[in-house]
Amino acid sequence: MSTDEVLAGVGDRLRRIRKEREVTLAGLSEATGISVSTLSRLESGLRRPSLELLLPIARAHSLPLDELVGAPPVGDPRVRAEPVVRYGRTHWPLTRQPGGLQAFKVLEPRRTVEPDPRTHEGYEWLYVLSGRLRLVLGEHDVVLTAGEAAEFDTRVPHWFGSTGEGPVEFLSLFGPQGERMHVRARPGRS
Repeated sequence: MSTDEVLAGVGDRLRRIRKEREVTLAGLSEATGISVSTLSRLESGLRRPSLELLLPIARAHSLPLDELVGAPPVGDPRVRAEPVVRYGRTHWPLTRQPGGLQAFKVLEPRRTVEPDPRTHEGYEWLYVLSGRLRLVLGEHDVVLTAGEAAEFDTRVPHWFGSTGEGPVEFLSLFGPQGERMHVRARPGRS
């Protein structure tokens, strides 16, 4: 809907709202400080609406300006990322921009997989939401539980996944560079 189409419908909307609220032109004039003749011309479409006129009317009716003028709805601000399944894990991307810092919510089902440590450029931070996450990092083999986090340089050979005792749900933040979080996981039983 174009701006002209939105503005063309304002007069009828103003009249309808005023009548629904059983307010006279004189009463609205008193509440807004806008003359009766100006209000009448706005409602009949003979006067183009402006912010100086619409804001006091919106205030008098206790309505948001968008509702008063019938502005088209804006896009939904929620992130509605489609899950991606890779290597048996379900990843929900939580960031929209490619490159730079990436955030994912990850769910891995209960399964036993032999660790296969890999390396690549970057830095990763993991936070366990539920379950138990096994992290093999260089010489270390640790188990993270709910509420624990780990961070590491991804140039160190690493692998992480389910311990095989049940599903694990975790957050993963990965970036080519990044500030270190200074949060460490305590070693678990191997």
